Amino acid sequence: MFIDPLVNPDAWGTALKDRLIPVGDAIGDTSVLITHAHPDHFDAKAAADALAHGGTLVHPAGTNPLPVPAGTRARPSTLWEPQLLGDFTATAVPASDGYGDPQVSWVISAAGRRIFHGGDTLWHGHWWRIGRQFGPFDAAFLPVNGARFGWRKPVSGLPGVLTPDQAVAAAEILGARRLVPIHYGVSGIAEYVEVDDPIARLREAAREKPVRIEPLVPGAWLEWQE
Repeated sequence: MFIDPLVNPDAWGTALKDRLIPVGDAIGDTSVLITHAHPDHFDAKAAADALAHGGTLVHPAGTNPLPVPAGTRARPSTLWEPQLLGDFTATAVPASDGYGDPQVSWVISAAGRRIFHGGDTLWHGHWWRIGRQFGPFDAAFLPVNGARFGWRKPVSGLPGVLTPDQAVAAAEILGARRLVPIHYGVSGIAEYVEVDDPIARLREAAREKPVRIEPLVPGAWLEWQE
């Protein structure tokens, strides 16, 4: 199962220094889940690579990600409705996009573990219901860069994605044992400015909280320690 896979370097160009990890080596039943249809989250090439041998492209109801890879099924997902996808159970839950475009986060369960993947949501009021209904989580993958956008006018000057402080608060409400930061490391774009040193700020925000911060380099595995 892949969530928002990205292999196309044109999505961010030189502004994203992270290594992009190939996804064309999937074995068995394969699903690609996307949180929303922006090109850095729905990468059509990544979806086609991951689903080269068939499978399911799962997307939020109300979005229409195109093109759907040949030989695959497209499955729109309604909020709060669990779906069986091979060995996984996936449930779309509410998220809020900085532009107001349709977006979800994903709750994924398999093999006795449960994770939360936030996409690039900003702060919203659904964290408590998600935590009560699905928590606790073994890990929450949450955006942390607090980016401010300048492309739409008038400019708000407010974060369009979770800040480090908000990510820690969300992880605590969700009952996440660890927070894996995602959606950070973009620089050099005048119209997209993330907070300075988001990982240091994340660690500072979590200092007195029961949440372990666990950054991962691209391609690394998350090791379950309990």
